[in-house]
Amino acid sequence: MRHGWQKLVKGNLDICLCPGPIFHTPRRYFTRSRTCNRPPTESTAGMDLGNMRKIYKADKEAFEENHMVSLDPIKQFADWFDQATKCPAIGEANAMCLATSTKEGRPSARMVLLKGFGQEGFRFFTNYESRKGVEMESNPFASLVFYWEPLNRQVRIEGPVERIPKQSSEEYFHSRPKSSQIGAVVSRQSTIIPDREFLRQKNAELEELYKEKEVPMPDYWGGCIVKPQVIEFWQGQTTRLHDRIVFHRQVEGDGPEGAMQHKGEGGWTFHRLSP
Repeated sequence: MRHGWQKLVKGNLDICLCPGPIFHTPRRYFTRSRTCNRPPTESTAGMDLGNMRKIYKADKEAFEENHMVSLDPIKQFADWFDQATKCPAIGEANAMCLATSTKEGRPSARMVLLKGFGQEGFRFFTNYESRKGVEMESNPFASLVFYWEPLNRQVRIEGPVERIPKQSSEEYFHSRPKSSQIGAVVSRQSTIIPDREFLRQKNAELEELYKEKEVPMPDYWGGCIVKPQVIEFWQGQTTRLHDRIVFHRQVEGDGPEGAMQHKGEGGWTFHRLSP
């Protein structure tokens, strides 16, 4: 195994969600797909959005500090993520909102898929020429949010972001279905196109071109890793007195400050925030 993160290794919590032969023991993360078959309504203009609310957890189910499986937030994330993957009501536990920003502070956000995580950070793949790719290049910081609605849980991650080695990107690229590889070549993400037929024609051309050949990974495509400096665990309460436990990575020389700041593991400190 050339890259440790390519295999699901629970021992050191370096977990990869990549498909393909790099797994020794493949895992199925997605239990079922769901569709929404609500009957169409004439208009949503009259809906009372202020009255839309749901029951979260009871106080007896609160997320207390002594409920954490570890004082290392990466291990705590692994525990919550594992529970999310086993929840039949969650279709894609690795779906996350990626927020980036221009140097001028104009933010943008979109959903992407987590493809691996460990002590080094949280990995995903993208088109480097897309809006998010350009923003991460000019302002190399990002925020990730996982929201697992059936569990009433959210995890927020902040930190610098950088590209992963090209060899690692190539190995993941060629583990994908060939149709996905071709799709990455077809789409110059975020550029304006005349219509969908333009994509269909280009896709058909490349399918023929690479019918008997390997699809080369485009230079503008590859992986990124967010190196966490802040990780917040949120759990909803029906009373809206939600649980928020936040971990901060310590800077060398720093120590816990104040009675409400606690020392974690692996160079982290943590505290509870008011909801």
